[in-house]
Amino acid sequence: MTDRDDDFELVRGSGNVFADFGAPDASLRQLRAILAAEIVKALDTERLTVREAEARTGIAAADFSRIRQVKLDRFTIDRLMRILDRLNQDVRVKISVAPRARPPRRTPPSLAA
Repeated sequence: MTDRDDDFELVRGSGNVFADFGAPDASLRQLRAILAAEIVKALDTERLTVREAEARTGIAAADFSRIRQVKLDRFTIDRLMRILDRLNQDVRVKISVAPRARPPRRTPPSLAA
């Protein structure tokens, strides 16, 4: 069923789909997505509806709906972490900081000779 003449390119991702597609603030978006996925996992594990989650945590049902729909623009990292805390989840974040690779300097045309 496979045609060996098909041309395709296999590209390995960096582990951050937002960075792979050049999204601004890729690291922040990735972290928000991971936290949101953990919230959804906690809701699914407990089999909580958004209304039940609201009653248990005091967080609006509409917020849980937005998280389930991956509409994360309104959520900060600390807010998502607070929601996980209220769902009785421990959150551990490991941070590493490294300088970004600098683009090569271009010599102005007037100085190149």
